Amino acid sequence: MILSWPGIAFLLGGTLVGMVFGILPGLGGAQVLALLLPMTFSLHPEYAIIMLIGAAGAVPTAGSVTGILLNTPGSSQNVASTFDGYPLAKQGKAGYAIGAAAMASLLGALVGAFVLVLILPLGRQVVLAFSYPEYFMVTIMGLCLVAILGEGTMWKGIMSAGLGLMLAFVGADPIEGIVRYGLGMDYLYDGVKLVPVMIGMFAISEALSLLLGKKSVADERIEVGMGGVWKGALAVFQNFGSFLRGAVTGTLIGIIPGVGGAVANLAAYGQAKATAKDKDSFGKGDIRGVIAPEAANNAKDGGALVPTLIFGIPGSLDMAILIGALMVFGITPGPRLMLDNPGIIMVLVSTLVLGNVLAGLVILGWAPLLARVTSIKSSFIAPTVLVLGLLGSYATYGHFGDMVVALIFGIVGYCFQAFGFSRVALIIALVLGGLIEKNFYQSMLVFGIEGSLTRPIAFVTLLLTIAMLAFPFVRSTLARRVLGAASREGSKGA
Repeated sequence: MILSWPGIAFLLGGTLVGMVFGILPGLGGAQVLALLLPMTFSLHPEYAIIMLIGAAGAVPTAGSVTGILLNTPGSSQNVASTFDGYPLAKQGKAGYAIGAAAMASLLGALVGAFVLVLILPLGRQVVLAFSYPEYFMVTIMGLCLVAILGEGTMWKGIMSAGLGLMLAFVGADPIEGIVRYGLGMDYLYDGVKLVPVMIGMFAISEALSLLLGKKSVADERIEVGMGGVWKGALAVFQNFGSFLRGAVTGTLIGIIPGVGGAVANLAAYGQAKATAKDKDSFGKGDIRGVIAPEAANNAKDGGALVPTLIFGIPGSLDMAILIGALMVFGITPGPRLMLDNPGIIMVLVSTLVLGNVLAGLVILGWAPLLARVTSIKSSFIAPTVLVLGLLGSYATYGHFGDMVVALIFGIVGYCFQAFGFSRVALIIALVLGGLIEKNFYQSMLVFGIEGSLTRPIAFVTLLLTIAMLAFPFVRSTLARRVLGAASREGSKGA
């Protein structure tokens, strides 16, 4: 059905529209699905699903392009891809980075779909194993990645994360509804939104840097041939361990309802950095810092379909809109879906795979041309980034205040860069702050302290978090002892 006419036309059309939305800053899967949904009402259900899934699956693949070229992530789930992708572009290796991102995205979708097919028969047990304490511990683990991801000193990273948490707690309390830090402004009742902050911290701050620097993005001669692109694609297989860990991380986080691609993207980057022997190269143009997060943000769609299909619980905002689309066509996600409409599930899985393959191939083919963007002078490119950033921040929610927030955080982001504070830590804390607060409240109300800590998955996650935080200190202590012993042996020999 997908590869025959008109299925292939709907797949191609949905994928191309999704790529456009992915490249434009601030727009993502939710926006493209909301736009396409009314257009599918007159279609056969299978064809409607082909178009919608093809579009949603292409967004994270295309979102890495502007993140790598201009340090302007297409959506929140491409933030971590800029940490090493943009430094590679500044070194003239944009084609290399885009090639790696496209191949990692393509293969990540395959891993996510494969895990989805394996989990579906056991999905009920997997989803029911997670409750509020597990969600809380997973988000705490994500926040602790700040210690690993810090751009400057550890203390500057903690300060940045503290600011991010303060921003996350602005607005109505998730349990009691009390407005905090509202300053009497209606705009702040709903809290500080992620998208305008993200656009300001990365896109607008970079536009300011380019304007003040008065040069092109690439500091060195750029590689524009297909050779660099294929070298990047090959790097995925050369760093297959980083890719596979990122894809599995993305899939597992996707299974947790409501967490989303931004957390998967950041967690996979932190996991790649934590397991690397040469951590100092991250943030300076390490290709593993592109491969792992890109594998995660495409694999997470396969994971997000697990609670969506089995229980009708949306694994992400994109999946919430997809549930609405299925219900329009009389298809109710849940335990009966696999019995009543098994064909729909196979259409979903197959479209997820084929749409990502198509998007990856298109990006690979266009990479040499896209890489040339980094050679354009800043006097042309900085205003474009600024305009796209402001339009993206406005288009997401349609509120003028979001443009003001984006401008404010553009200045904040520029100052962070100048003084060595971690923009990454602030974004991670802002992403996870609301989830931490809500799940902590619910864990205490339902299970209490003892009940929360004695649940097996929550307890194991807590131990892993402690081990992750202690590992750098243990390793540095052992290294000092080895060096001390070696120096004493050397003095005795002398």
